[in-house]
Amino acid sequence: MSGYDPKYDALIDAETWAFIRETESWYPPDAIGLTIEDQRAVYNKMCRAFHAGYPKGVQATDGVIAGPHPIPVRRYTFGGGAARVVYFHGGGFVVGGLDSHDDVCAEICAATGYDVTAVDYRLSPEHPFPEDFNDALAAARAEAARGLPVLLVGDSAGGNLCAAVAAALRGTDLAPIGQVLVYPGLGAAEETHSAKAHSVAPMLTVQDMAFYAAIRASADDTAQANPSFSPLRASDFAGLPPTIAITAECDPLSDDGALYAARLQAAGGRALHIEEPGLVHGYLRARHRVTRARHSFDRILRAIAALGQGAWPEAL
Repeated sequence: MSGYDPKYDALIDAETWAFIRETESWYPPDAIGLTIEDQRAVYNKMCRAFHAGYPKGVQATDGVIAGPHPIPVRRYTFGGGAARVVYFHGGGFVVGGLDSHDDVCAEICAATGYDVTAVDYRLSPEHPFPEDFNDALAAARAEAARGLPVLLVGDSAGGNLCAAVAAALRGTDLAPIGQVLVYPGLGAAEETHSAKAHSVAPMLTVQDMAFYAAIRASADDTAQANPSFSPLRASDFAGLPPTIAITAECDPLSDDGALYAARLQAAGGRALHIEEPGLVHGYLRARHRVTRARHSFDRILRAIAALGQGAWPEAL
């Protein structure tokens, strides 16, 4: 038995279960019971354990975007390209940084040929909302001002920042040309089907989501209703860039991506939602171990490549 709802024994394959168990050996399912310092320590160890290295030819340089609150970034190059990817990492706005998604960014750079800038936005609880959003917005503006069109990409909390930044920049000269959101948490006001069906899923639970949202909101009772905190609570989805949201079936957040894509479409925008069967939150780290995750990462790379060229992917 898996220790989870028996339905997951049928939904999740053996490769993915092995990934889940390996993840849990580093980052326990009850990690929210640890101190923030200890959560970061075990998360960082887990990310190092899964780090796959850089593809040959990728170069990375650390830098800082100047401003009232300097923002550390890591810039990846592989010969240049038609666009620049600005990547916002996941981690519930509490954990993660330039190292946690380092190899993912390097692989995006190599596969697409685009320059990639990873953004080390400030984290809660030391810097609650809107400081994370302010950093993400400032970084996107600064990278767009460097000359190449910007494509926003992010996973989980990073997907949230992509959507919030895209809304803040729409209609401006610095607006992104597209966005790719990977299992994003977008703050649906209603309880979604996926949140009910997968409330205690492997890798992420509804309790985890509430814990991190409360930390990010700090003492501001109105924060979660703010569209920059919860992009799905916006009243206007017109004018947003072409968007591809890719989510995991066994994830309480899956319907966030579906709802967001539907609202962009209803407002006349171009958007696509893909739900990956049998996958779980955080599966990007499984892309070299799990066949389903590898195929999904290939889809993500094709989506980034197409949107960066100002095109819509023909098939994903």
